[in-house]
Amino acid sequence: MANLKEIRNRITSIGSTMQITSAMKMVSAAKLKKAQDAITQMRPYADKLTELLQNLSATLEGEVGGVYSEQKEISKVLLVPITSNRGLCGGFNSSIIKASIHIIKNKYKGKQVDILTIGKKGNDILSKNFTIIENNNDVFDDLTFDNVAVIAEKIMALFAEGSYDRVDLLYNRFKNAATQIETIEQFLPIEPIEGDVKTKIDYLFEPSKAEIVLELIPKSLKTQLYKAIRDSFASEHGARMTAMHKATDNATELRDELLLTYNKARQAAITNEILEIVGGAEALNN
Repeated sequence: MANLKEIRNRITSIGSTMQITSAMKMVSAAKLKKAQDAITQMRPYADKLTELLQNLSATLEGEVGGVYSEQKEISKVLLVPITSNRGLCGGFNSSIIKASIHIIKNKYKGKQVDILTIGKKGNDILSKNFTIIENNNDVFDDLTFDNVAVIAEKIMALFAEGSYDRVDLLYNRFKNAATQIETIEQFLPIEPIEGDVKTKIDYLFEPSKAEIVLELIPKSLKTQLYKAIRDSFASEHGARMTAMHKATDNATELRDELLLTYNKARQAAITNEILEIVGGAEALNN
């Protein structure tokens, strides 16, 4: 059994750890509320815009904007995994990294797959074995639509010039603080809704179809990427809050066990001292 000083040091160390994990949990909870509000307010708009774009994309072949809806034979793929810049968030980052590796080795086996990372953690691991064409860590320093739009424009330009035949987004979709859903989403080419679009919705274009397409497609794609990053951002804080909550609970349990051990050891030490005193007194009497 460890001596009393060692146990006291461990109890003090665990107490310090509890303070840190508890503080991180509260910080993540505060950030989560803001991030959750942002994604829940944005999601209906983004989903409706994506639906509109998918309906419209079926009529774009040979017209302005058709470059983003052109279905090609897949030989060159750009994968965009979205992770975080910081750790201590459970399996949040590792799930995306493992999924990226699985997709490259299985879904796109034998094809050229390049990676454009968003988030430091994904870049640090994936860059060891795969080709990273660009890393975007600083987007989380100021997460705005304009900053994300710059990244979306680069991806759109690469697809339009034929550098890639398909672009996939890979991220954690926010459900609640304890649940994040690993999601792979086709970014380019635009995936049309199956079936006869004309029987679903008939659009009137004003001023003209070409002008509407020129404005709508880029905006929709930028919004889609922004939503994915916002989803991942909210999921990160939810995962970190949950991880820090579990860490605090585990530290509390361990501290209680050590306190019990400490009290038992202290009681044993006192009992030994009493026995030594009694034994010494009896020896003097004899």
